[in-house]
Amino acid sequence: MYKKHLLWIGITMCCQIMVSAQEKVLYKQVDTTQLYLEIHYPETFEEGKTYPAMVFFFGGGWIGGDRNHFIHHAQYFSKRGLVCFLADYRTKNANNTSPFESLKDAKSAVRFIKKNASRFQIDPTKVIASGGSAGGHLAAATALIPEHNEDTDDLSVDCRPHALVLFNPVIDNGPGGYGHERIGDNYKGFSPIHNIRKGAPPTIIFLGTKDKLIPVVTAQYYKKVMEKVGSRCDLELYEGKGHGFFNHKSFEYYKQTVTAADKFLVSLGYLEAASNLPLE
Repeated sequence: MYKKHLLWIGITMCCQIMVSAQEKVLYKQVDTTQLYLEIHYPETFEEGKTYPAMVFFFGGGWIGGDRNHFIHHAQYFSKRGLVCFLADYRTKNANNTSPFESLKDAKSAVRFIKKNASRFQIDPTKVIASGGSAGGHLAAATALIPEHNEDTDDLSVDCRPHALVLFNPVIDNGPGGYGHERIGDNYKGFSPIHNIRKGAPPTIIFLGTKDKLIPVVTAQYYKKVMEKVGSRCDLELYEGKGHGFFNHKSFEYYKQTVTAADKFLVSLGYLEAASNLPLE
């Protein structure tokens, strides 16, 4: 188990504190299943200062996957000044659960982060949710779906994030959309594209034009509806690229998408002006 610890304390006028890169905390337990957040901190904290937070949900069709999916993203954005969280959630392979339990966990994770804002030194009004594929669905759904809350959650804590960074996200669970055979008639209370309403947070979507799971027209329609309700939605299309093109193993497109996400967050005021921080 990772543990946050002080590496160095500088006695300076701004009282900077250097901390370790990461810790791991239990955010939820269901029966014997324990779910953790792995936290990546900026290298330098200033006493009394709070930082925006960014939580990542892995892809895998709500069937498999693990929180390491976005570890490179978390390492980069923590160096840029965000407190980053890699979230566990229940999946079919590991827990014999449905997508509905995955969403309950995602909402629990955001609530836990906000409720413990002072502990993590974050601003609870500046929470960014991100994810890829089914994890992109979870990020969007924490913002848009009122249903599917864990009975043990403190519902007085708003689970809605304030910005979304989505990588080939599952945004349509309706007939013909991804996962409909598992969601069925419940899609109207589960599918992000069917629940866009006024106040939806600013969003950026990354999608390859040859994605066989997420049609370009679906993302274009999502953008259209977002703009109709007065919300920003940037759609970044990558010609000829398929599902998962943004992952770190495809380094050139990892670099391009992270750079674009960085600029998006700068434009919202979550990051300081453009960075020369190298991508690794």
